[in-house]
Amino acid sequence: MSEDNSAATRASPGGWLARLGPDFRVRLLSGLALAAVAALFTLSGLAAFAILVAAGAMLVAWEWCRLVYGRDAGVIAGVCLGTALIAAGLAYFEQIALALMALCIGAILTTLLSLGRNSVFSALGVFYAGLPAVSLIWLRSDTLGLRAVIFVIVMAVVADTAAFAAGRLIGGPRLWPRLSPKKTWAGLIGAVVACGVAGLIFSQAVPGGSPARLMATGAVLALVAQAGDLAESALKRRFGAKDTGTLIPGHGGVMDRVDGLIAVASAAGLAALVIDVHAPASALLLWS
Repeated sequence: MSEDNSAATRASPGGWLARLGPDFRVRLLSGLALAAVAALFTLSGLAAFAILVAAGAMLVAWEWCRLVYGRDAGVIAGVCLGTALIAAGLAYFEQIALALMALCIGAILTTLLSLGRNSVFSALGVFYAGLPAVSLIWLRSDTLGLRAVIFVIVMAVVADTAAFAAGRLIGGPRLWPRLSPKKTWAGLIGAVVACGVAGLIFSQAVPGGSPARLMATGAVLALVAQAGDLAESALKRRFGAKDTGTLIPGHGGVMDRVDGLIAVASAAGLAALVIDVHAPASALLLWS
């Protein structure tokens, strides 16, 4: 094929679609289906949202334990799942201190049960599954909770989508080949820019929201999302797995799909805890 024809192929819609990868259509359809389910539960009130988050946390806990221990997960997986469920329930009743205490107790129990066999990963798994669940349910319970949760979800989705699109379409130098051979600096920059713009736009839906602050918050959360993605890639590489599961077509497991959201939700919850424990959503969106 001549150089002119190659350029024409790249410039054509089919050429751009091909560069997004053969799995793009499946990923898109799966993503839209998940988005529809998430939107339904998020907009249906705190109880429905808490059920969705708790179910997701338990799936993440299960995938984490199966990744670390394989079929020997057994009791450790049971403790991890139970802890995630209890912590989510406590967060629903706004018992945040007890929810965080439950996560600490669960981490200690899994550490003891593992008897030195990947004990650190046992403890980390409890927080990885439970902390974002507590954060999301806690944020949702506040006056501006619906806006705060939508903001967190949007930032995670935009960061993931922009990084994927920029990485596939632009390419260029790899971000950290040893951890994730497909991630690029173009993807990281694309995620930060896209989330900054999304934060700026979202500020129009927040009464009293500062465009500059929400733009900066969006950009920071994009970095957090990418760090979460890299952390999950490092975990899979550590245990020799390509995906954490096969539940979601085109994406792999639940962890493969929500790794960025887990990091963003955890960071948002911790930031809100530091800024104003009594009004977490306002703390995140208004910095007050």
